[in-house]
Amino acid sequence: MADSPTEFTVSLARDEADLRDAQALRYQVFVEEMGADGALVDHQQGLETDRFDAFCDHMIIRETAQGRAIGIYRLMRSDQAQQAGGFYSEDEYDLGPLLSSKRRLLELGRSCLHPDFRGGKALFYLWSGLNDYVAEHDIEVLFGTASFAGTELQSLAGPLTVLHQDYLAPEALRCRSRRYQAMDLVPPSAVDRKRAMVECPALIKAYLRLGGTVGDGAFVDHEFNTTDVMMILDTARMTTRQKRFYSTTKARG
Repeated sequence: MADSPTEFTVSLARDEADLRDAQALRYQVFVEEMGADGALVDHQQGLETDRFDAFCDHMIIRETAQGRAIGIYRLMRSDQAQQAGGFYSEDEYDLGPLLSSKRRLLELGRSCLHPDFRGGKALFYLWSGLNDYVAEHDIEVLFGTASFAGTELQSLAGPLTVLHQDYLAPEALRCRSRRYQAMDLVPPSAVDRKRAMVECPALIKAYLRLGGTVGDGAFVDHEFNTTDVMMILDTARMTTRQKRFYSTTKARG
């Protein structure tokens, strides 16, 4: 992997230049690589944008040597969502269970890594930075949509089925897809669970490793060319081992 000798820095976007770096990486990953599109995508400038960007914090991981952005997390707290008129994922999922819980929420979105840095330490650095942010703002529940590339459900049947069967969120926090697509697509006896987990994106596997769960139903986003699932991570339900992994990932670098 390209990141073995590389040191990273993680920080929040401080100005318009930082934000454009984040949007440029999002364009590379979501538009050029995954085939996404949208009304506010700037093809001329090579920027993937939407109306929520102005209300969010943008966590950026950079490789120290060149200073280029190689990983992104977009963060939206409840107070920021109020200013924006709602959370980004409310268009896809009914967030009623989360909103009515009265707990301190943080929506995670637009997460991506440069292809040269996937499967290495970069994701750990993002999670370590996220841990610091969660502690600073006293966040209790993290949530957000995570995406499979493509909208062909037959090719995603194994992973979606395993997520539904093994990782369904507790009913009290279980958000339901507004354009409901059942995830339980394969009989339990016919699922190759090992293969299904291999086929899950790294971000989803990271959520699950930390005790994350999924909402009820997938959301097929044809405009963005993805199949989305709602990931929900209740920090109160994390085990001691999961909390240790979550809070010490930076040391692994």
